[in-house]
Amino acid sequence: MIAETVCSAVSAAGLGIAAVTAYRRRFMTAVRIAAYSLIPVGLVMTGVVEWIADTAFSPMAWAGFAVLGVAWLLFLLTRAVERRRGGTRATRKERKEAARAAAGQDAVAPAASAPSLGTGSAPRPAAARPAGKPRSEDDFSDIEAILKKHGI
Repeated sequence: MIAETVCSAVSAAGLGIAAVTAYRRRFMTAVRIAAYSLIPVGLVMTGVVEWIADTAFSPMAWAGFAVLGVAWLLFLLTRAVERRRGGTRATRKERKEAARAAAGQDAVAPAASAPSLGTGSAPRPAAARPAGKPRSEDDFSDIEAILKKHGI
């Protein structure tokens, strides 16, 4: 009974503030204030306020909230332990398999240049240039090859 009265008073005050705001020609703000001020009355009319009041004074409801809080803390605890250990067993197995698969392959892009291959591999042999061509023509042939590769 008291909660319904308080909600009605809050809504009436909000509608009054909305009216003053509309009088000042701030219509969008006034409509928004009116919308917020109608929420408490709507909650009273739907029975939500009565349910909340019954829940707030019910020891069984508070015990239920305590049980939910304990469950939430247990979930957080297991997540923290899981992160500290490095994941579940399934994810560790998947990581080991991925590491084994990566160890068998080179971790280099298919068209990587010689410096990115590292020190363990031999450098690629340089393309043999015809002795008769000057250096500038060779540079243009490289550019032409790149352009052809991209379809230009």
